[in-house]
Amino acid sequence: MQSDSSKNTGDYYKHLSLFWTDIMHLMSSKPQALASTGPMRAFTSNSKKVTTELIEINEDLMGFNEYLTEYYRQLSDAWKDAQKKVNLKAPEVPHDVEQIDSFKRIWIDIFDNDFTELFDSKKFGENYGKLVSKELELTKHWNNITNVVLQSVNLPSKEEIDEVYKELHSLKKRIGKLELELKKKEARNNA
Repeated sequence: MQSDSSKNTGDYYKHLSLFWTDIMHLMSSKPQALASTGPMRAFTSNSKKVTTELIEINEDLMGFNEYLTEYYRQLSDAWKDAQKKVNLKAPEVPHDVEQIDSFKRIWIDIFDNDFTELFDSKKFGENYGKLVSKELELTKHWNNITNVVLQSVNLPSKEEIDEVYKELHSLKKRIGKLELELKKKEARNNA
């Protein structure tokens, strides 16, 4: 879907960004070259990972926007075609309740059929699948960037926090069972 010139321009900026990122990475790996210390030093040394992720995010974002535009174009075209069919089938303005109910049934039937046809179409399914795929890729990149930043400031990653939550949940269940057993034991001893 991309033209050759926009792809060449994108490749140029990608390589330029990677060049400067490599320079920064080389500088930050030399203790005497960069005066930063602590988390900023760790972040600077990991900046190449972040820059690479940002470049990939931009590429995926362009693809996502293409598929999103196509998604809304398909919805818009289906709406426009369905509305034309409704206008042809029920051209008069309804004046009483029976005509209004008839108009609503026509409108619902036509829109239901046209949108069902759209959602069942191969073209819509392929585009929607690519849209969701790009969205998941964007999420993956943001998670990678987040993990690099968390690692740089010596904080736990999302996966490590999830492990702690699982362990807490397991402990909570075990304590609940032990408390229940203790109450049952106390009730038997008091009886």
